[in-house]
Amino acid sequence: MAEENQLKSGFVTLIGRPNVGKSTLMNQIIGQKIAITSNKPQTTRNRIQTVYTAKEGQIVFLDTPGIHKAKNRLGEYMVDLAEKTLREVDVILWLVEPTTYIGAGEQHILTQLRKAEVPVILVINKVDMVKKEEILGVIDTYRKEMDFAEIVPVSAFLGDNVDTLIQCIFQYLTYGPAFYDEDTITDQPMRQIAAELVREKALRLLEDEIPHGIAVTIEKMKERKGGVIMDIEATIICERDSHKGIIIGKKGAMLKKIGSQARYELEQMLEMQVNLQLWVKVRKEWRDSELLLKNYGYLKKEE
Repeated sequence: MAEENQLKSGFVTLIGRPNVGKSTLMNQIIGQKIAITSNKPQTTRNRIQTVYTAKEGQIVFLDTPGIHKAKNRLGEYMVDLAEKTLREVDVILWLVEPTTYIGAGEQHILTQLRKAEVPVILVINKVDMVKKEEILGVIDTYRKEMDFAEIVPVSAFLGDNVDTLIQCIFQYLTYGPAFYDEDTITDQPMRQIAAELVREKALRLLEDEIPHGIAVTIEKMKERKGGVIMDIEATIICERDSHKGIIIGKKGAMLKKIGSQARYELEQMLEMQVNLQLWVKVRKEWRDSELLLKNYGYLKKEE
């Protein structure tokens, strides 16, 4: 195998109690190489949070609900989901604070981690808040609780030792192709969700006025410099000229309504301002065209 093909890839989950610094650590790892992606909730994996691509390969970080003692049915569901994620990933990162006190919350997580069949890397965060000699005591305390694959002290806030952590993760991943193309990390999943969102609003507002023969394609989805505005251009595809008139509405009122409802949800999802432009095109009998169905994302490419 050629040297350039020796890439590693795998799924990793990051767990830990609230406020332990998970988001800060993710933001440090992001640098310029990560994009936030999202998958539909009914897919087999949980929502993908971030994808890190580097010369060594690719790490797909899976978002997981917190592991805690469930107090109600919803809590039970969230915990089941989190524990299912622990069984599906290749590596688990457990983020803790630099203290020798292991509370009930940590003990509960430990009982789950001891059952894990994959490497668990203990990440001791906020090491910039304590003296170096205190860190050794923390390492010693946790080492007695469980046999970790690695113990890595980091400061997510300052970025200290984060590179070492990434190298540690790659050490436990297997050789294999990337799951996502580097250029389409944000593109594809986000485009699909944006298209579905516009389509959902159109169908909801139009109700029974037109059949379900509409599709939505995203022509452009580009973040402006500074990351505060996302420009999105989308086309609603319908099968008849009469449908086109209904979708546009009197003086463009219906299209404007679809656009404003879709824009609101897109802004919530992307957490930034969205400049959405919509067009309507007629493509007769597109539902019977294999090529158009593929183009509009309805036929999956063969595995």
